[in-house]
Amino acid sequence: MGKPKGPRRTLDSYTIKHLNRSVKAGDCVLMRPSDPAKPSYVAKIERIESDSRGANVKVHVRWYYRPEESIGGRRQFHGSKEVFLSDHYDIQSADTIEGKCTVHSFKNYTKLDAVGNDDFFCRFEYNSATGAFNPDRVAVYCKCEMPYNPDDLMVQCEGCSDWYAVPSCLYRNDPRGS
Repeated sequence: MGKPKGPRRTLDSYTIKHLNRSVKAGDCVLMRPSDPAKPSYVAKIERIESDSRGANVKVHVRWYYRPEESIGGRRQFHGSKEVFLSDHYDIQSADTIEGKCTVHSFKNYTKLDAVGNDDFFCRFEYNSATGAFNPDRVAVYCKCEMPYNPDDLMVQCEGCSDWYAVPSCLYRNDPRGS
């Protein structure tokens, strides 16, 4: 018979040793994947706890899913930095935290002057068992009637005030740099 586990205590914060940065409940973090070829996982810390000696620190997290991890996969309107807040909770070793990140609301993300490596946005909640999204519909734009992808350039027509997506080939490969 194994040793009985000692009581666990909730911590206010945890310091990521290799970065000397603290995280606390409510913070979003990047978690190391088991496969180093995969991108870091994104999670929101719900609670931090340790054993009675403070040696074995665990984080209770709520996972964000990337579009390609969801049922249905990545779609044309998903931004490259888009994640979905899921109903999937887990307990992980705090040692797997690679660093802090920020998950912005969609509205705040679209107002950023510059998007950093650790900036993400979320506009959907995701049910990991059924693949359902909340909300299940979002506003559509353009003649293509697709939801807005913040990676694409949009222009507003001065005549009708509608917004239109500019095909990426018109602005990404322009030799004039415009």
